[in-house]
Amino acid sequence: MKKLIVVSLSIAMLLIPVISIAQSTPDPKPATNILDAIKIPRNENSMPGKYPAKVVQVDNEKSVVDKKIVYNEAYEMISKGMLELTGKSNLKDAWLEFVSPKDKIGLKVNPVAGPTLTTSPEVTLAIVKQLEEAGVPRSNIIIWDRREEQLFEAGFTNEAFPGIKIIGTERPENGSMYDENGKLYGLRMIDTTQYYWADCEEEYDSATIPYMINEGKYSYFSKIVTEMVDKIINVPILKNAGSSVTLCLKNLAYGSITNTGRLHKQLWAETVAEVNAFPPLRDKVVLNIVDGLKGCFQGGPGANPQFFVDWKTILIGTDPVAVDRVGYDIVIKKRIAEGIQKEDSPRGRTFLNLAQDLKLGEADLEKIELKKIEIK
Repeated sequence: MKKLIVVSLSIAMLLIPVISIAQSTPDPKPATNILDAIKIPRNENSMPGKYPAKVVQVDNEKSVVDKKIVYNEAYEMISKGMLELTGKSNLKDAWLEFVSPKDKIGLKVNPVAGPTLTTSPEVTLAIVKQLEEAGVPRSNIIIWDRREEQLFEAGFTNEAFPGIKIIGTERPENGSMYDENGKLYGLRMIDTTQYYWADCEEEYDSATIPYMINEGKYSYFSKIVTEMVDKIINVPILKNAGSSVTLCLKNLAYGSITNTGRLHKQLWAETVAEVNAFPPLRDKVVLNIVDGLKGCFQGGPGANPQFFVDWKTILIGTDPVAVDRVGYDIVIKKRIAEGIQKEDSPRGRTFLNLAQDLKLGEADLEKIELKKIEIK
C-alpha cells in the first residue's frame, strides 16, 4: 500500500454513515472463524460471569440536574448497584469479587459520538474512585477505546484522570498517525496472533485507513485487550443504533478489533456477538456498567441533540447479553412512545440471540432477574 496522507476529518463522521446501513443486511452471510473461538476452553471469568442472567437497574431523578450529571449521585448509584448485584454489605468486598489490587484493569468507555454523547467522565470517575477504595492503585487502571483522539475530545484526559493511562489502539504520535517510515503507529498496537477472520473485505481511502489500521479479511485484536489488561470493566452509554442498540456487546466488539468498516454491511450482528466469544473479551470482561444517565433513542450512535434523553439510570451486571437485553427494552419502549417505530422488531435483537447461542449470556427477558432500585 502506498503511503497515505491523513486529512483533517471528524473521526465520528467516518463511523456514522457506515453504521446507518447496518440494518440492511442481505443473506447469505460471509463465513467467519467463530469455530476457532468456540474450541478454546473457558475460565472462571468467562462470560456470562459470576451472576448470569442478573441485572441491577438503579434509577435516580437527582442524577442529572440542568442537563449536567451529578457526580455524587452517580457514585451512590454505582455503589448501591454493586451491593445489590453481589449481595455484599460492604462496597469494597463487592468490588473484590471481580478485581484484585494487583490486576491491570481496563475501563472500556464509548466516546465515539463526541463530548455530548459519551460515556460520562463523572460515571468513569466514580468507578475509578471505588476501585481505589477497593485497593486498586491508579497506576493499574487504563481507560481505553479504539480511537485515542476521541478519548481526549470526550474529556478523558490526563488532567481529568491523573495517574491513569489513557490510550487508544488507533493513535497518533507527535501529531501524526504515521511514523518516519510511513507506517501507522496503530500497527504497533495490534496483536496479529489473535484475530477475527471474515470472508469479506473493503478498500479504505486515505482518510479512513488510519482508523481501520489494515485492510483484507482479518480484524486484529488490540494489544490493549490481549496484553495490557488482566480484567475489563465495560462502561458503554445507553443509546440506539438504528432500531437496535449499541451497548455492552457492541462497545466491546467494535472497540477491540481493527478493520471494522468491512463488517457493518453484511455482518453487523454477527460481529457484535462473535468477537465477544474470543478469549481477549470473553475471558476478561468481569463487569458491565451501562452509563444510562444520558443517552439517545434516535440518531445513534452519532450525536443528534434533538433525540437526546436523560435516562437517569445505570445498569450493572456480569452478563453482557442480559444487560443489553434490559437496555434494549428501555430504548425500544422510548422509540415506540415517540412514534419512531410501531413495535419491537425481532431483527433488532438478532445480535442478542446470536450471543446467547454462543453461551455469552441470557437474551430472554422472561429469564432475566431484574432488580430495580430507585434512589429518591
